[in-house]
Amino acid sequence: MDSAKLLVKQSQQGNTRAFEQLITMYQDRVYAMSYQLTGNRADAEDLAQNVFIKAYRSLPTFRNEADFGTWLYRITVNLSINEKRKKKPDVYLDNPVQTQDGEMPRMVVSDTESPEEAYEKKEFRDMIREALGELSTEHRAVLVLREMQGYSYDEIAVMLDCSLGTIKSRINRARLTLKKEITRLATKNGSRLPYLKKSNNSHRGGEKG
Repeated sequence: MDSAKLLVKQSQQGNTRAFEQLITMYQDRVYAMSYQLTGNRADAEDLAQNVFIKAYRSLPTFRNEADFGTWLYRITVNLSINEKRKKKPDVYLDNPVQTQDGEMPRMVVSDTESPEEAYEKKEFRDMIREALGELSTEHRAVLVLREMQGYSYDEIAVMLDCSLGTIKSRINRARLTLKKEITRLATKNGSRLPYLKKSNNSHRGGEKG
């Protein structure tokens, strides 16, 4: 039995010191996930704290043959969704979004870019932030898991306790909705979208499951 499973078993038997060790093991990963879901430090800290509170209370229902980290991520996403339903998110996604019409790549500042290019990137990033605010919390969660965390479709399906088909459909619809919303905002603001273009060799051969 690995150390995490042993600590979980001890925690389920009422050993609070063992659960404190679990917190130490997973707190950085849970906080990172929380930050990507909330977009700011204060909310991320609150969310991460609530995740461990929820996990401690739910320990009797956890099956120790499952992965504890995956279980914590599921709690993180579910709590985030519940919180986001109460207030509109103010976050943005930096990672590439693959669409049938091309890719919206990560916004990275280059030392060689001109002031005009830097302004266009900032403007595009602002549009991404605003567009994501229009996504449902479920769609944003799967984009974070897929595009920012790099999880496979199978892993996200297990994490969120959904079928693989549901996850694939949700991610595809989230990407499409995000692209349409950014395009709408660009048209409204009279902005150019230099990153929404056909990509030839930059596309991956296909999504990995």
